Amino acid sequence: MAPKPAKQNLPSKVCPVCDRPFTWRKKWAKVWDQVRYCSEACKGGR
Repeated sequence: MAPKPAKQNLPSKVCPVCDRPFTWRKKWAKVWDQVRYCSEACKGGR
């Protein structure tokens, strides 16, 4: 198993709805390439 990256070294993206940056989460490990929104609220179009 690979070592965990330091929190400040995690990849991040910017949400296209609210323009806020969000960082990688463990639950997104397998689908990080498809993640576009920071939350379900933004995904729903607010």
